[in-house]
Amino acid sequence: MTDAHETAADSSLRTTGGAPPDDGGPSATGAPTPLLEPREGVPPVIADEAALAEVTAAFAAGSGPVAVDAERASGYRYGQRAYLVQLRREGAGTALIDPVACPDLSGLGAALADAEWVLHAATQDLPCLREIGMVPSRLFDTELAGRLAGFPRVGLGAMVEGVLGYVLEKGHSAVDWSTRPLPEPWLRYAALDVELLVDLRDALEKELERQGKLEWARQEFDAIASAPPPEPRKDPWRRTSGMHKVRRRRQLAVVRELWQTRDRIAQRRDVSPGKVLGDAAIVEAALGMPPNAHALASLNGFGRMGRRQLEQWQAAIDRARALPEAQLPQQGQPVTGPPPPRAWADKDPAAAERLSAARAAVSALAEQLNTPQENLVAPDAVRRVCWEPPAVVDAASVGAALAGHGARPWQVELVAPVLAEALSA
Repeated sequence: MTDAHETAADSSLRTTGGAPPDDGGPSATGAPTPLLEPREGVPPVIADEAALAEVTAAFAAGSGPVAVDAERASGYRYGQRAYLVQLRREGAGTALIDPVACPDLSGLGAALADAEWVLHAATQDLPCLREIGMVPSRLFDTELAGRLAGFPRVGLGAMVEGVLGYVLEKGHSAVDWSTRPLPEPWLRYAALDVELLVDLRDALEKELERQGKLEWARQEFDAIASAPPPEPRKDPWRRTSGMHKVRRRRQLAVVRELWQTRDRIAQRRDVSPGKVLGDAAIVEAALGMPPNAHALASLNGFGRMGRRQLEQWQAAIDRARALPEAQLPQQGQPVTGPPPPRAWADKDPAAAERLSAARAAVSALAEQLNTPQENLVAPDAVRRVCWEPPAVVDAASVGAALAGHGARPWQVELVAPVLAEALSA
């Protein structure tokens, strides 16, 4: 096993295996080469069942890992559904699939069940892929691999440039992917996103092995692939930007009513909630508690609305105003587990000292291993162990506690001894 203290910068991590055959590869001067065109050109968008069946058969007959990506319309549409799915596999080439026209991709997902899926920032794409029937049993996350290997920049463009020596054009990452038909430059961008993903995976696997971290990555990837869908967020209205200004429970009720009204409208219209009403307007209305639609119209965010719209928002405010005291939301959410760390010094000074020592120990270990602290061990797991340490503090008991809070075996092996030493001190 190679020394895990070596950094990614110590190695010459640049390969040319995935280069389009006619571009000459990364330049001899070491300057990155722009990647302008997929090697087989931009494929047609798959938008009917017959074409989908052909692609499914081609990818089932392909070999090796399959690169997978999805494009959403965040900021434009309601929710986080996929509006384009990109795949690439040896022997099958690249496919661009329209999941609006082909909303059930479970057959394709089943055809790829035995393959390793290569994604970049997998946790971002897996929920929308799951909605259309695509769920991997094995995966390799190139962003997470980059984090574990100690790369300072882990965006796909930065990784492809730093590792493979190519520049990806990223100008269309924030466009409205629900647009139909999708413009040719957008499709080219989408195809290029999976063009070198398997090559990046292969190079990162070698680097992780060189650093002695490949087993860490495998455990992390398995944890992502086997994780159940996340639970729906409790009281999502509490995440309204600017909520810290809202102090009174009646005002909280106004935020809740306005947020829920906005959410219903956004869902019905299939637009981003922020396009219906901004968070700043919700908070201003909660603080001002306007008595009627005329007063509401004087607040920022409401001035250009028509009478009918104003009355709809005013009705939400009036509903909050009419609520009995017992139905008003409480300040803050019920806390499960330790309180916020800023309150520890007052609530339990000894626990605050344990947390300070634990954070310093984990930080030193993370620096030594050239791995981000949050990837070395979840901060929440450290807080929970510090708030309620085991009766006997040693590496075994601390390790068991960490495992109980979701730490993987590699994390327990590395972190438990230093955490136990910090808690004992």
